[in-house]
Amino acid sequence: MSAEGPVQPGALDDAMLAARLCAFDPAGLGGMILRGGGELRDAVVAALRDALPDGAPMRRIPAHVDDDALLGGLDLGATLALGRPVRQAGVLAAADGGLVVLPMAERMSDATAARIASVLDAGSVEGTAVRVAVVALDDGVEEEEPPHALVERLAFRIDLSDCRSPAKAGVQWRDLDDHTLRSQTETSAAGPRPAPGKETGGKIADSEVLATLAAASLALGIDSARAPLFALRAARALAALAGREAIAEEDVILAVRLVLGPRATRFPAPPEAEQELPEDAPPPPESDSGEEEQGEPKPPEDVVLEAALASLPRDVLEKLAAGRGRRRAGAARGKGERRKSMQRGRPMSARVGVPRGGLRLSLVDTLRAAAPWQTLRDRGDGPIRIRRDDLRIRRFETRAETLTIFAVDASGSAAAARLAEAKGAVELLLAEAYVKRAQVALVAFRGTTAEILLPPTRSLTRARRALAELPGGGGTPLSIGLDTARELAEAARARGRTPFIVVLTDGRANIAADGSTVRERAEQDAEHAARAIGQAGIGAAFVDTSARPRPEGARLALAMGARYLPLPRADAATMHRAVAAVQAA
Repeated sequence: MSAEGPVQPGALDDAMLAARLCAFDPAGLGGMILRGGGELRDAVVAALRDALPDGAPMRRIPAHVDDDALLGGLDLGATLALGRPVRQAGVLAAADGGLVVLPMAERMSDATAARIASVLDAGSVEGTAVRVAVVALDDGVEEEEPPHALVERLAFRIDLSDCRSPAKAGVQWRDLDDHTLRSQTETSAAGPRPAPGKETGGKIADSEVLATLAAASLALGIDSARAPLFALRAARALAALAGREAIAEEDVILAVRLVLGPRATRFPAPPEAEQELPEDAPPPPESDSGEEEQGEPKPPEDVVLEAALASLPRDVLEKLAAGRGRRRAGAARGKGERRKSMQRGRPMSARVGVPRGGLRLSLVDTLRAAAPWQTLRDRGDGPIRIRRDDLRIRRFETRAETLTIFAVDASGSAAAARLAEAKGAVELLLAEAYVKRAQVALVAFRGTTAEILLPPTRSLTRARRALAELPGGGGTPLSIGLDTARELAEAARARGRTPFIVVLTDGRANIAADGSTVRERAEQDAEHAARAIGQAGIGAAFVDTSARPRPEGARLALAMGARYLPLPRADAATMHRAVAAVQAA
């Protein structure tokens, strides 16, 4: 061993154990999602492949795979040579009995994921049995996740991003894999002691296990019915690998850790407080045995839940404690709209059309459409007869660049604090711009005007320079500020971007659109400007910065169709988290 010491049990051990379980029951468990990890992830995939029977195939499926390659289709060369349709097996059928790896699964389209999910559900492709274990490799940033249909059908989700390579600690992959099951079982058994009268390792009936797992899923805020079924399958596999004929309590605890823990979205509700007895109530009867009365044994679901919580990684516990449970898989946060393109982007399936006006011919798809009809068509000048109906054009999918527009109230004595908060939030968003297609703009309104202080940009230096010195004070021309933000958003939309407006104000307009100081007219103009944003269909959030939020802000947010966020003393980090959460909804 090196001076760094041995590798402690953690995500890597979980991944190695999950690999053994998937190899034992690939059809029942589906597979796993591995996030980050680099060479560690490659070792987990290798361990899973080695655990499968000798000669088991392994196939990698790119995120942009087409239906013919995935599910099978026309063999173009054989069809043209023989003059009759000849089908070929897809990559899923070719991987029967083996392993399927999905690189960059976060980029896979929902349609492709749905086709893979249907094969996992049916266990066949067009009547041909297909039994595979799937490993989805997630390389996305925090906001990106694989499609929900795929995630729901894979039992395990493991994050290897923060794991240290065992090679640096002098541990071999084989040694780690050989001792994983034993070390994991010992770790789970070291959790809270089971209820009195029930020894660790006692056999449990499957019906009782499923009821316990269902109760644990409910307590952890898991809304998927597949999760407890996956956990039951994992517990059965753990018992079989340990040489037990029936499921033991440590198998259930470890299955909850591996399957339910990563899916948890909340802490279990605390037990209801016992009702206090009235002062005049008679004392409880004394025990005849003279011994101290033992407490009632806890229900099995409570024992399993406590042990599972004790064994969860610290980062998962911190996220649950902060109320940041795992988001629904596939939920987009800070992403632009998906749009079809004929020129560039992620390849999609071809469609019928004539290649003109910048549209490009998809030669392979055209030949594939024409091949089955060659024997029925009159001979022409060439060996292959292609008609207009056979022509296929290429299609692509692009994701629009996003633009977050901050409309900040710079009026009054509290303007400096609000601008400082906005500056911090802008800087936090810009820090993420290099991994997201995102830009930020800033509109400040005070007195009788609104000014675009920061045009759309990703430059953090430019943003700091624009925000360094900004005078505050004067009235609140809220309608002018909202109109300016809307016009900037519509201009961005015309350029193909997806705008999102964040308004920071106390909602108390006192300057009308014509510059007058009639408060009633100013409030009416602000409501009209807010309604214009809602009618334009622009996503928005309304951050009420007043010390005591009043109904005006909520009414404006309703007119805008925006999420209302009363944050009287929010700092930059709180504001950034709130805006990110709204954009995720």
